[in-house]
Amino acid sequence: MKYLRIPMERVAILIGHNGETKNEIEERTGVKIEIDSKLGEVIIDDHKIENPLIAIKVDNIVRAIGRGFSPQNAYRLFDDDSDFFIFDLHDYVGKKPAHIRRLKSRIIGREGKTKRVLEELTDSRISIYGHTISVISDIFKMNILKKSIDMLITGSKHATVYRFVESQIKELRMQQKYGL
Repeated sequence: MKYLRIPMERVAILIGHNGETKNEIEERTGVKIEIDSKLGEVIIDDHKIENPLIAIKVDNIVRAIGRGFSPQNAYRLFDDDSDFFIFDLHDYVGKKPAHIRRLKSRIIGREGKTKRVLEELTDSRISIYGHTISVISDIFKMNILKKSIDMLITGSKHATVYRFVESQIKELRMQQKYGL
């Protein structure tokens, strides 16, 4: 059994209209999910599952929905090649709201440009929620995306980050094409 807590305002999204989201996760994985809608607590009952990877997938999907992703984007984590990562901005600048806001703004960019460019270049999804930045990406591009977000958080110029991502994606494509 695994116990999680998600923000109260995300509980309804995890449950879904008439329980659709919860039921979809349970049907696709065979894992029973109990949700306490008054406390935001989630119990993932995975003791009947033989494949431990499925339990990790359910855990990641629940956490992704809790961190602001839509269920459709979180369902990308059913794929074996997808991964999930959370940056906690408190680890970078402490708990001052002004500092957290500044870092979130750097990732979002003017009119959402930075977030959109990173998502398009890496075919990933980024969610900025509370004091976290969460990422769903395929395992090959995850390190590129993590490094680029870390560069932005630590103050690198946006143009430098874009060039880094473009060069890394180009190199990854070459490796995949020629089996390097």
